[in-house]
Amino acid sequence: MCNILTKSSSCHYKSKGRGLIVVHSQDTEQIVVDTLKSGLTTVFLPIIYIIVFVLGLPSNAMALWVLLFRSKKIHPSSIYMGNLALADLMFVILTPLKIAYHLKGNNWTFGEGMCKVMVGFFYGNMYCSILFIMCLSVQRYWVCAHPLSQQRKNNKLAIILSVCIWIFILVSSTPLYLYQQTVHLPDMNITTCHDVNSITLESLVTGNVFQDVQKPFYYFMVMAGLVFFVPMIVIIVAYVLLLRSLGNSAVEGSAGKSRRRAVFLIITVLITFLICFIPSNVMVVVHYALLAKGWTNNGYASYIPVLCLASLNSCLDPFIYYYVSEEFREHVKNTLLCHSKQ
Repeated sequence: MCNILTKSSSCHYKSKGRGLIVVHSQDTEQIVVDTLKSGLTTVFLPIIYIIVFVLGLPSNAMALWVLLFRSKKIHPSSIYMGNLALADLMFVILTPLKIAYHLKGNNWTFGEGMCKVMVGFFYGNMYCSILFIMCLSVQRYWVCAHPLSQQRKNNKLAIILSVCIWIFILVSSTPLYLYQQTVHLPDMNITTCHDVNSITLESLVTGNVFQDVQKPFYYFMVMAGLVFFVPMIVIIVAYVLLLRSLGNSAVEGSAGKSRRRAVFLIITVLITFLICFIPSNVMVVVHYALLAKGWTNNGYASYIPVLCLASLNSCLDPFIYYYVSEEFREHVKNTLLCHSKQ
């Protein structure tokens, strides 16, 4: 998830930053070797992915089981939560591949096709999570502001929106499968997955680096604006209206309880965005914007950790379910109590 270029022994240049530079079919610079062998990528990243797997797998599996088999009434929130849990579970199941990759010294041994699947699921999960959290936020406001709205009609709308989101994610992730994601570094005897973008020597000499990175540049710019910035604005507006609606409620006791739950929900979503979505999307935009201008990436040490931290949304999403649905809370408590008694 970083752009590394290669340096030719016959080509002398001065980079416009403290970036990691290598060129196709040339020897890898020592700074690149040190970075790919550093504890940041071989210790810190696998630890994060292990946490994601250990916490995300059981929590999302239980959430999906509760939502599918224990909920007596189907409502729009449960539809959105079920889809969000499914998206998280699909990604979490693949995290052992990422763990093995980093523990092997950033050496991908599962082939180009599986690397593309891993990358597609990573970004697909992130964008899917943002969109379903947006739907949950709007639905939460709508329930508080319009408690007498027709349930069946809302369920149909939730199903239609969920199908549209999955189709959009499927189509929008297609470009990730259209260009090479693995790069083999012969002198290090490793194959990286999405951590290195190889550029040609001609592009480096002429200063036209953009032609080798224009596909990911356009893709991530569009996705950051369409699937990150716009939903974030919608979520903020929904929560402002939600708090205003609860503040105007006439019933003190129930309104106070609902307001506390709404505040906890807002805090959970805010933490998810601050840790997982904002840093990763901002860094992706900054990273490819610098490359488009011919600047090498000078934020590698901060770029790859924030992308890794984006996967933590799979651990935080179950807390969103907990604060959105009272029925979900009861089923989780009953399930845990049943296991503790056994």
